[in-house]
Amino acid sequence: MASLQDQLRGLVYSTEHGETCPGCRQPITECRCAEQAEEARLAALDGIVRIRRETSGRKGKGVTTISGVPLPEKELKALAKALKQRCGTGGAVKAGVIEIQGDHREALKAELERRGYRVKLAGG
Repeated sequence: MASLQDQLRGLVYSTEHGETCPGCRQPITECRCAEQAEEARLAALDGIVRIRRETSGRKGKGVTTISGVPLPEKELKALAKALKQRCGTGGAVKAGVIEIQGDHREALKAELERRGYRVKLAGG
């Protein structure tokens, strides 16, 4: 990562190319930072999908989180939609982690195993 001085001195807008990416200093249309970050996220996964129940930071409301799914962001959102429909609840995808409202660990484990993933129940 560039130093603070280099970040502050960099080109922000060019009349020739328009906006530039602060990370790679390329025009926004040619920037590949998001694609490289997604590839790095997928490369760091170990192939095991982990399902856990969490309440921290949610005012006591329990959610089931699913992490480690080796899918790109677009397909991850489609999977999350199918899982939410299966459980009949809401949820979201945040930073590569699927959050399903409520405690649906067993139903989600069965559904993901049916789809061919290796699944572990993590946490308590």
